[in-house]
Amino acid sequence: MSKIMSKIRTFIENPQYFITSPAAKGWLNWVPDSLYLKVLYRVIMGRKLNLKNPKEYNEKLQWLKLNDRKPEYSTMVDKYEVRGYIEDLLGDKYLIPCLGIYDSVDDIDIDALPNRFVLKCTHDSGSVEICKDKSSFDIEGARHRLSQAMKRNYYATYREWPYKYVKPRIIAEGCLEGDGGDLKDYKVMCFNGEAKIVEVHENRFVEGKVHTQTFYDKEWNIVPLTQVETVTVDRPGERPRQLDEIIRLSELIAKDMYHARIDWYIEGDKIYFGEITFFDGSGFESFSTPEMERMLGDMIKLPEKWKE
Repeated sequence: MSKIMSKIRTFIENPQYFITSPAAKGWLNWVPDSLYLKVLYRVIMGRKLNLKNPKEYNEKLQWLKLNDRKPEYSTMVDKYEVRGYIEDLLGDKYLIPCLGIYDSVDDIDIDALPNRFVLKCTHDSGSVEICKDKSSFDIEGARHRLSQAMKRNYYATYREWPYKYVKPRIIAEGCLEGDGGDLKDYKVMCFNGEAKIVEVHENRFVEGKVHTQTFYDKEWNIVPLTQVETVTVDRPGERPRQLDEIIRLSELIAKDMYHARIDWYIEGDKIYFGEITFFDGSGFESFSTPEMERMLGDMIKLPEKWKE
């Protein structure tokens, strides 16, 4: 009974689940993308989605879902296939070591993996299992969560078109270590091919510490941006020595794109590619004020003429 009540409470507190839950099962695939996004945007963001003349950041991300559909984007969001793309463009030295690729959770041979590794689905966002020590790793729990994720069509839930035809698989990669146990995540936000903002996540995977998210410009000054329900720092952290190289590489990847977020990790002196994201937060994560939404929206320069 408690599990049922918990699920009911979750749906009441998150009304978007009445849409995204059946959508994830493919039951709403018949709804046109533009109509689906308008309804979901209204429910999550609490306001009308303007697709005819988008101004805010999240509005423009929804517009890009519908109108910027280059076939190569599907390769770029595939957590395995993107490795070949990055190797061709930048070289393989930026790739986290690949330990295996599996079509099913049953194919994962834990004994063949090292003591530290990461498992993640290739066809979605967020389905990640981190093993820092096999002796205490809940492999059955990880198998169950990954198995559930393998059944989901990420495109169907948030209509991120590049994911529509990505083959569901699981990739095993090496588990990086950051300084003091904290592997910082550097997310470079590029606008029309130019890197303008570096979003830094700290303590995301450190037990007992507060996960923070802070935005910087290219000169490593804090940018006054905050998102709802996130913690930011009020003074700059240490500027990474590799920042200029990360920015240069991000702009090579994001060339000729309206908007893309390129993620990186630093282990010792080495830079490692994380992923390419075209729709940060699927275009549904609010910034703290309308002014912030508009400031970021102004950075994306869309074509002067378009059709919804």
